[in-house]
Amino acid sequence: MKNDTILGVDLGWVSQLESIGFEWMDENGEKIDPIKAAKDLGANTVRLRVFVEPPVYGFWVKPGKEFKGYQLHGGLVMLGFCDKNCVVEMSRRAKELDMKLMIDFHYSDHFADPMYQDIPEAWKELSQEELVKKVAEHTKEVLSALKAAGITPEYVQVGNEINSGIMHPAGNKAEHPEEMVELLNAGYDAVKEICPDACVIAHVSMGHILERVRDFFDVFFKYNGKTDMIGLSYYPAWFKERHNPKEFMVVLNQIAALYEKPIVLSEIGGFDYEEDETYALLADTLELVNKVNNHALKGMVYWEPETNAAIMPDGYPLGTAKVVGEKKLQYTKVLSAYKDFKEEK
Repeated sequence: MKNDTILGVDLGWVSQLESIGFEWMDENGEKIDPIKAAKDLGANTVRLRVFVEPPVYGFWVKPGKEFKGYQLHGGLVMLGFCDKNCVVEMSRRAKELDMKLMIDFHYSDHFADPMYQDIPEAWKELSQEELVKKVAEHTKEVLSALKAAGITPEYVQVGNEINSGIMHPAGNKAEHPEEMVELLNAGYDAVKEICPDACVIAHVSMGHILERVRDFFDVFFKYNGKTDMIGLSYYPAWFKERHNPKEFMVVLNQIAALYEKPIVLSEIGGFDYEEDETYALLADTLELVNKVNNHALKGMVYWEPETNAAIMPDGYPLGTAKVVGEKKLQYTKVLSAYKDFKEEK
């Protein structure tokens, strides 16, 4: 079972950080490829996001929003170089290291999540029928470019943290649930046309809260949504909670029983300044791979381990790297939870 476990790293910021001079160092102070460094710590899968027409300079001014009485602050956010061509190049690097690949379609020009499912600028005036075609075309275009480069992803996400739907307002779950599922199914069908053996993932946030997961998947499956696997984000840190593996296992068992689909933690992470605690988060959660009923949990992907809050414009604090010099980074021990898991007898 452990040989098949997804031990992933999302490295969407790597190419942009490299473009402005950042380097990653090994324990001897020698420069190392950040993808190889992650593999050396036990990672076997690379996850890469793809945007439709992202800004060429790789940054987005995220607008502030109010949500249920809370003010969500905006500001400058690094997107990474995540257009089609850059994703093909990063995928090539991962495959040269014999790593598996997960492609994450956001269907937006920037980050998509429960609060920001913004329709691509070039698609805003399209009808529902035209949007369905665009989703299919975009999906096939990116996957065909990968295949032309000799690359076939093992996993493909259709949408990112799609709790509230996709490409609002057209695919807003609350207002247009059938249209939402039609758009997502267009992505699923497009994946299967180009990469029939790829495992397609439908991904939601707040994966440790059963009600939030059901809010989406009950609707999704009611309207005949298609997916091969359920993807969850798991960030106890964002909820100011300590990781509780026993409680999380109960939720995972309930999700597996409800929907009879395998599960992957598409995103997981802990604070970069809590190295021991974040290592424990990964190690404890990986133990659930062998404990969740019917081996439904297939693994996890750490979201952006290659960075540190000190170098990010928004101070993103869930990386697993430390600053060891001017524009020099080094992974902490956190990802070695992957290697330790594989080496357990």
